[in-house]
Amino acid sequence: MTFKTSLKTVLLGVAASALLAGGALAQDPIIIGLITKTEANAFFAKMRDGAEAAAAEYGAELRSFAGKYDGDNESQIAAIENLIASGAKGILITASDTKAIVPAVEKAREAGILVIALDTPLDPIDAADATFATDNVLAGEMIGKWAALTLGDEAANARVAFLDALQNQPTVDVARDQGFMMGFGIDAKDPTRYLDEDDPRIVGHQWGQGSEEGGRTGMEMLLQSDPGLTVVYTINEPTAAGAYEALVAAGAADRVLMTSVDGSCPGVANVKDGVIGATAMQFPLLMASKGVEAVVNYVETGAMPQPTEGKDFFDTGVKLITDRPVEGLPSITSEEGLLECWG
Repeated sequence: MTFKTSLKTVLLGVAASALLAGGALAQDPIIIGLITKTEANAFFAKMRDGAEAAAAEYGAELRSFAGKYDGDNESQIAAIENLIASGAKGILITASDTKAIVPAVEKAREAGILVIALDTPLDPIDAADATFATDNVLAGEMIGKWAALTLGDEAANARVAFLDALQNQPTVDVARDQGFMMGFGIDAKDPTRYLDEDDPRIVGHQWGQGSEEGGRTGMEMLLQSDPGLTVVYTINEPTAAGAYEALVAAGAADRVLMTSVDGSCPGVANVKDGVIGATAMQFPLLMASKGVEAVVNYVETGAMPQPTEGKDFFDTGVKLITDRPVEGLPSITSEEGLLECWG
């Protein structure tokens, strides 16, 4: 073997080793970003679990970010900029401010990144390439119908209090609130916003910021407005838990119907314990895992994720959870719900 032949063989071997080590761009893992509202809420922890499991299955690299608090738009913008600079191929986001985040999302899409909104549609919804979410209007409508049917004729005399999320009314907040009104038989007026309704049964709205502390404080303020309130709508189950504590302190818990949305395992346990009368279960793990799958499929085939037929988003499902079922409204028990929570 000549020296020239030997050197050529060595160089070929080095090149092959580099390829095997992942030196070729084609072998680089697909970077996918997950941006949630906070790390504190178990809903987003479950979403992260789903994204991590799917990323591991598809050999993708997941990078997770979260706001410091519910409503922290600046941290979410910084996360998007980080992912653009990192060469991410996809971003999954639950936006804290569904309007203010849009310019940052536009930059990501211009950079060739597929952006999928999870749980919370952007405003407008087509600011993202796709949305994977619960039908939040339906979720609200389910618990509103349950409350109305449970009260029967007394629904006409109900005193209804609302514990919403944030004063800037993100899309998911509006959808659940307005769905509840529709289900309960309240004229929601403009379905794209709340606070314009004029039904005399409404005690008022407070903003719990999706937290137990916010639910407690908001409920205390609503009780000051009307100590005789009889129905409470809450944006999520931590808010409901805090509201219940305030009702207990006021000696009003036994006469108030508490409703909520999410279907977390602690939330379903609160249905079992009588803290919440009914909740609507959604499936964040599925939202995130389907989002990762959609990004990988897009990178590999160019196929865009498609919405559920007849809707402008991919519907990941919702179930009513209650131990006080009502005729004509399908539901499952808390025991059944504990086997499914947030799957």
